[in-house]
Amino acid sequence: MQNYNLKFKSDLKTRCFKFSLAVITFIDSLPNKRAAWIIADQLLRAAMSIGANLIEGSAASSRLEYKKYYEIALKSANETKYWLCLLRDSGLANKEATEKLLTEAVEIANMLAAGVMKLKKKNF
Repeated sequence: MQNYNLKFKSDLKTRCFKFSLAVITFIDSLPNKRAAWIIADQLLRAAMSIGANLIEGSAASSRLEYKKYYEIALKSANETKYWLCLLRDSGLANKEATEKLLTEAVEIANMLAAGVMKLKKKNF
């Protein structure tokens, strides 16, 4: 079971990295408009923060600190969903491309939420 947990954590980090790359590509397809620039900047920061916090949490000095990084990653995933929905609903972005990223953001957020709940149950 221990190897499964290590593989899951590694896969989540890899998935977050690939998600960040997909967001970069997506942002490059947005129109050259002021609103799109501002939202894209926020989206990029939030999306990249997910994986960055997981990586930083790997070097945490305590389980409490590790849990905190997971919670921050979850908050970033939720913020990412907000910016994607805003781009989709404003008509600034291709709906199909946005939905694909949104689906991945929701799945990552769900995985992180499950991890946070598990960590909270262990009373770290």
